Amino acid sequence: MNARIDVQDVAVHFGGVRAVDGVTITVDPGIIYGLVGPNGSGKSTLLGAISRLTPITSGALLLDGLDYSTWSPQRLARSGLGRTFQTVRLIPTMSVLDNIRLGADVRISGVGITNPWFRPLWSRRKELLITEIADSTVELMELQDIVDRRPHELSYGSQRRVEIARALALDPSVLLLDEPTAGMTADERDSISDVVRRLRREGITQVLVDHDVDMIVGLADRLGVMNEGKLIAEGDPATVVRDSVVQEAYLGRRHRATT
Repeated sequence: MNARIDVQDVAVHFGGVRAVDGVTITVDPGIIYGLVGPNGSGKSTLLGAISRLTPITSGALLLDGLDYSTWSPQRLARSGLGRTFQTVRLIPTMSVLDNIRLGADVRISGVGITNPWFRPLWSRRKELLITEIADSTVELMELQDIVDRRPHELSYGSQRRVEIARALALDPSVLLLDEPTAGMTADERDSISDVVRRLRREGITQVLVDHDVDMIVGLADRLGVMNEGKLIAEGDPATVVRDSVVQEAYLGRRHRATT
Protein backbone atom coordinates (compact mmCIF):
# COMPACT_ATOMS: atom_id res chain seq x y z
CA MET A 1 0.00 0.00 0.00
CA ASN A 2 1.03 3.66 -0.08
CA ALA A 3 2.58 3.46 -3.56
CA ARG A 4 3.87 6.42 -5.56
CA ILE A 5 3.53 6.91 -9.31
CA ASP A 6 5.89 9.15 -11.30
CA VAL A 7 5.07 10.07 -14.89
CA GLN A 8 8.18 11.65 -16.39
CA ASP A 9 7.85 13.62 -19.64
CA VAL A 10 5.58 10.93 -21.12
CA ALA A 11 4.43 11.24 -24.73
CA VAL A 12 2.01 9.05 -26.66
CA HIS A 13 1.87 9.71 -30.40
CA PHE A 14 -0.43 8.05 -32.93
CA GLY A 15 1.19 8.94 -36.23
CA GLY A 16 1.12 12.73 -36.32
CA VAL A 17 -1.34 13.00 -33.43
CA ARG A 18 0.23 13.93 -30.09
CA ALA A 19 -2.43 12.44 -27.82
CA VAL A 20 -0.16 12.93 -24.79
CA ASP A 21 2.59 15.47 -25.27
CA GLY A 22 5.32 15.49 -22.62
CA VAL A 23 3.29 15.11 -19.42
CA THR A 24 5.02 15.02 -16.04
CA ILE A 25 3.07 14.34 -12.85
CA THR A 26 3.79 12.86 -9.45
CA VAL A 27 1.04 11.02 -7.58
CA ASP A 28 2.15 10.83 -3.96
CA PRO A 29 1.35 7.76 -1.85
CA GLY A 30 -2.19 7.49 -0.57
CA ILE A 31 -3.64 10.58 -2.26
CA ILE A 32 -6.45 11.07 -4.74
CA TYR A 33 -5.07 12.76 -7.86
CA GLY A 34 -7.89 14.23 -9.94
CA LEU A 35 -7.47 14.65 -13.68
CA VAL A 36 -9.87 16.73 -15.75
CA GLY A 37 -10.00 18.28 -19.20
CA PRO A 38 -12.22 18.55 -22.27
CA ASN A 39 -13.06 15.55 -24.43
CA GLY A 40 -10.04 14.54 -26.48
CA SER A 41 -7.56 16.22 -24.15
CA GLY A 42 -5.61 12.98 -23.56
CA LYS A 43 -6.84 11.95 -20.10
CA SER A 44 -7.84 8.39 -20.94
CA THR A 45 -4.78 7.95 -23.16
CA LEU A 46 -2.61 8.98 -20.22
CA LEU A 47 -4.33 6.40 -18.00
CA GLY A 48 -3.72 3.84 -20.72
CA ALA A 49 -0.03 4.75 -20.68
CA ILE A 50 0.21 4.61 -16.88
CA SER A 51 -1.41 1.15 -16.88
CA ARG A 52 0.80 -0.02 -19.80
CA LEU A 53 -2.17 -0.78 -22.03
CA THR A 54 -1.08 2.02 -24.35
CA PRO A 55 2.59 2.01 -25.42
CA ILE A 56 4.43 5.24 -24.69
CA THR A 57 6.42 7.01 -27.40
CA SER A 58 8.91 8.52 -24.97
CA GLY A 59 9.40 9.30 -21.30
CA ALA A 60 9.37 7.04 -18.26
CA LEU A 61 6.90 5.53 -15.80
CA LEU A 62 7.95 4.73 -12.24
CA LEU A 63 6.22 2.78 -9.47
CA ASP A 64 7.87 3.50 -6.13
CA GLY A 65 11.01 4.55 -8.01
CA LEU A 66 11.14 1.41 -10.17
CA ASP A 67 10.96 2.03 -13.92
CA TYR A 68 8.12 -0.07 -15.34
CA SER A 69 7.95 1.61 -18.76
CA THR A 70 8.43 -1.69 -20.61
CA TRP A 71 6.48 -4.01 -18.33
CA SER A 72 3.50 -5.98 -19.60
CA PRO A 73 0.08 -4.93 -18.27
CA GLN A 74 -0.18 -8.34 -16.60
CA ARG A 75 3.05 -7.90 -14.68
CA LEU A 76 2.01 -4.42 -13.62
CA ALA A 77 -1.38 -5.68 -12.40
CA ARG A 78 0.35 -8.36 -10.33
CA SER A 79 2.58 -5.62 -8.90
CA GLY A 80 -0.40 -3.71 -7.56
CA LEU A 81 -1.87 -1.43 -10.20
CA GLY A 82 -5.59 -1.82 -10.91
CA ARG A 83 -7.87 0.20 -13.14
CA THR A 84 -11.37 0.66 -14.49
CA PHE A 85 -12.25 1.83 -17.98
CA GLN A 86 -14.20 4.62 -19.61
CA THR A 87 -16.70 2.02 -20.83
CA VAL A 88 -17.68 -0.98 -18.72
CA ARG A 89 -15.70 -4.12 -19.60
CA LEU A 90 -17.29 -6.91 -17.62
CA ILE A 91 -17.45 -10.50 -18.92
CA PRO A 92 -21.10 -10.75 -20.03
CA THR A 93 -21.44 -14.53 -19.61
CA MET A 94 -20.20 -14.48 -16.00
CA SER A 95 -22.05 -13.60 -12.83
CA VAL A 96 -21.16 -10.55 -10.76
CA LEU A 97 -19.34 -12.79 -8.28
CA ASP A 98 -17.31 -14.55 -10.98
CA ASN A 99 -16.36 -11.22 -12.58
CA ILE A 100 -15.00 -10.12 -9.20
CA ARG A 101 -13.26 -13.49 -8.76
CA LEU A 102 -11.21 -12.68 -11.87
CA GLY A 103 -9.48 -9.87 -10.04
CA ALA A 104 -8.84 -12.09 -7.04
CA ASP A 105 -7.51 -14.79 -9.37
CA VAL A 106 -4.87 -12.44 -10.80
CA ARG A 107 -3.95 -11.43 -7.26
CA ILE A 108 -3.48 -15.02 -6.07
CA SER A 109 -2.21 -16.87 -9.13
CA GLY A 110 -1.27 -14.22 -11.67
CA VAL A 111 -3.18 -16.13 -14.34
CA GLY A 112 -6.31 -14.18 -15.06
CA ILE A 113 -9.43 -15.37 -16.83
CA THR A 114 -8.33 -18.91 -17.66
CA ASN A 115 -10.46 -20.36 -14.82
CA PRO A 116 -7.49 -22.06 -13.13
CA TRP A 117 -9.71 -23.35 -10.33
CA PHE A 118 -10.84 -26.03 -12.79
CA ARG A 119 -7.30 -27.28 -13.51
CA PRO A 120 -6.32 -30.59 -11.88
CA LEU A 121 -3.43 -29.04 -9.97
CA TRP A 122 -5.46 -26.13 -8.64
CA SER A 123 -5.39 -26.30 -4.87
CA ARG A 124 -8.39 -26.07 -2.61
CA ARG A 125 -6.49 -23.49 -0.58
CA LYS A 126 -6.17 -21.11 -3.51
CA GLU A 127 -9.85 -21.50 -4.35
CA LEU A 128 -10.75 -20.64 -0.77
CA LEU A 129 -8.52 -17.55 -0.88
CA ILE A 130 -10.14 -16.35 -4.10
CA THR A 131 -13.58 -16.85 -2.58
CA GLU A 132 -12.58 -15.02 0.60
CA ILE A 133 -11.20 -12.04 -1.34
CA ALA A 134 -14.22 -11.89 -3.63
CA ASP A 135 -16.68 -12.07 -0.74
CA SER A 136 -14.83 -9.32 1.12
CA THR A 137 -14.89 -7.09 -1.97
CA VAL A 138 -18.58 -7.75 -2.51
CA GLU A 139 -19.21 -6.57 1.05
CA LEU A 140 -17.03 -3.48 0.61
CA MET A 141 -18.92 -2.44 -2.51
CA GLU A 142 -22.30 -3.48 -1.07
CA LEU A 143 -23.09 -5.88 -3.92
CA GLN A 144 -24.51 -8.74 -1.84
CA ASP A 145 -27.95 -8.57 -3.46
CA ILE A 146 -26.73 -8.95 -7.04
CA VAL A 147 -23.85 -11.46 -6.87
CA ASP A 148 -25.71 -14.06 -8.96
CA ARG A 149 -26.80 -11.70 -11.73
CA ARG A 150 -25.20 -11.20 -15.14
CA PRO A 151 -23.96 -7.74 -16.17
CA HIS A 152 -26.80 -7.20 -18.67
CA GLU A 153 -29.30 -7.55 -15.83
CA LEU A 154 -27.82 -4.60 -13.94
CA SER A 155 -28.23 -0.86 -14.17
CA TYR A 156 -25.30 1.03 -15.63
CA GLY A 157 -24.41 2.37 -12.19
CA SER A 158 -24.34 -1.14 -10.73
CA GLN A 159 -22.15 -2.36 -13.58
CA ARG A 160 -19.70 0.41 -12.71
CA ARG A 161 -19.65 -0.70 -9.09
CA VAL A 162 -18.91 -4.28 -10.15
CA GLU A 163 -16.03 -3.12 -12.34
CA ILE A 164 -14.54 -1.18 -9.43
CA ALA A 165 -14.99 -4.24 -7.22
CA ARG A 166 -13.11 -6.41 -9.74
CA ALA A 167 -10.22 -3.94 -9.71
CA LEU A 168 -10.22 -3.86 -5.90
CA ALA A 169 -10.04 -7.65 -5.75
CA LEU A 170 -6.50 -7.27 -7.11
CA ASP A 171 -5.63 -5.63 -3.77
CA PRO A 172 -4.10 -2.69 -5.67
CA SER A 173 -1.73 -0.18 -4.16
CA VAL A 174 -2.62 2.14 -7.06
CA LEU A 175 -6.09 2.39 -8.58
CA LEU A 176 -6.87 4.25 -11.80
CA LEU A 177 -10.54 5.21 -12.15
CA ASP A 178 -11.61 6.38 -15.61
CA GLU A 179 -14.94 8.21 -15.28
CA PRO A 180 -16.28 5.83 -12.60
CA THR A 181 -19.52 7.81 -12.12
CA ALA A 182 -20.45 8.20 -15.80
CA GLY A 183 -24.12 7.45 -16.36
CA MET A 184 -24.92 7.32 -12.66
CA THR A 185 -27.67 9.02 -10.72
CA ALA A 186 -26.79 11.62 -8.08
CA ASP A 187 -27.23 9.03 -5.32
CA GLU A 188 -25.01 6.55 -7.14
CA ARG A 189 -22.32 9.22 -7.63
CA ASP A 190 -22.44 10.02 -3.92
CA SER A 191 -22.04 6.32 -3.14
CA ILE A 192 -18.98 5.99 -5.38
CA SER A 193 -17.52 9.14 -3.82
CA ASP A 194 -17.87 7.49 -0.41
CA VAL A 195 -16.01 4.43 -1.72
CA VAL A 196 -13.20 6.59 -3.10
CA ARG A 197 -12.81 8.34 0.27
CA ARG A 198 -12.79 4.99 2.08
CA LEU A 199 -10.05 3.68 -0.22
CA ARG A 200 -7.98 6.79 0.52
CA ARG A 201 -8.31 6.08 4.24
CA GLU A 202 -7.03 2.58 3.54
CA GLY A 203 -3.95 4.04 1.84
CA ILE A 204 -4.70 3.26 -1.81
CA THR A 205 -3.19 5.77 -4.21
CA GLN A 206 -5.85 6.83 -6.75
CA VAL A 207 -5.94 8.65 -10.06
CA LEU A 208 -9.48 9.78 -10.78
CA VAL A 209 -10.69 11.02 -14.17
CA ASP A 210 -14.19 12.46 -14.32
CA HIS A 211 -16.19 15.24 -15.97
CA ASP A 212 -17.95 16.13 -12.73
CA VAL A 213 -15.62 18.95 -11.72
CA ASP A 214 -17.44 19.73 -8.48
CA MET A 215 -17.16 16.09 -7.39
CA ILE A 216 -13.45 15.92 -8.20
CA VAL A 217 -12.72 19.19 -6.42
CA GLY A 218 -14.47 17.77 -3.37
CA LEU A 219 -12.53 14.49 -3.50
CA ALA A 220 -9.06 15.19 -4.89
CA ASP A 221 -6.00 16.11 -2.86
CA ARG A 222 -4.32 17.36 -6.02
CA LEU A 223 -5.76 18.27 -9.42
CA GLY A 224 -4.26 18.24 -12.88
CA VAL A 225 -5.88 19.73 -15.99
CA MET A 226 -5.11 18.50 -19.51
CA ASN A 227 -5.78 20.18 -22.83
CA GLU A 228 -4.60 19.08 -26.27
CA GLY A 229 -2.35 16.42 -24.77
CA LYS A 230 -0.56 18.75 -22.37
CA LEU A 231 -0.84 19.37 -18.64
CA ILE A 232 -1.84 23.03 -18.47
CA ALA A 233 -2.33 23.39 -14.70
CA GLU A 234 -1.74 21.43 -11.51
CA GLY A 235 -2.06 21.98 -7.78
CA ASP A 236 -4.64 22.49 -5.07
CA PRO A 237 -8.06 21.72 -6.64
CA ALA A 238 -9.86 24.83 -5.43
CA THR A 239 -7.02 27.01 -6.72
CA VAL A 240 -6.66 25.23 -10.04
CA VAL A 241 -10.32 25.61 -11.04
CA ARG A 242 -10.01 29.37 -10.58
CA ASP A 243 -7.02 29.61 -12.91
CA SER A 244 -7.95 31.76 -15.92
CA VAL A 245 -6.20 29.42 -18.37
CA VAL A 246 -8.17 26.45 -17.01
CA GLN A 247 -11.44 28.34 -17.16
CA GLU A 248 -10.92 29.34 -20.77
CA ALA A 249 -9.75 25.87 -21.85
CA TYR A 250 -12.26 23.74 -20.02
CA LEU A 251 -14.52 25.09 -17.31
CA GLY A 252 -15.86 28.07 -19.27
CA ARG A 253 -17.67 31.19 -18.32
CA ARG A 254 -20.58 29.38 -16.70
CA HIS A 255 -18.42 27.69 -14.06
CA ARG A 256 -16.32 30.83 -13.59
CA ALA A 257 -19.41 32.79 -12.66
CA THR A 258 -20.19 30.34 -9.83
CA THR A 259 -16.69 30.22 -8.25
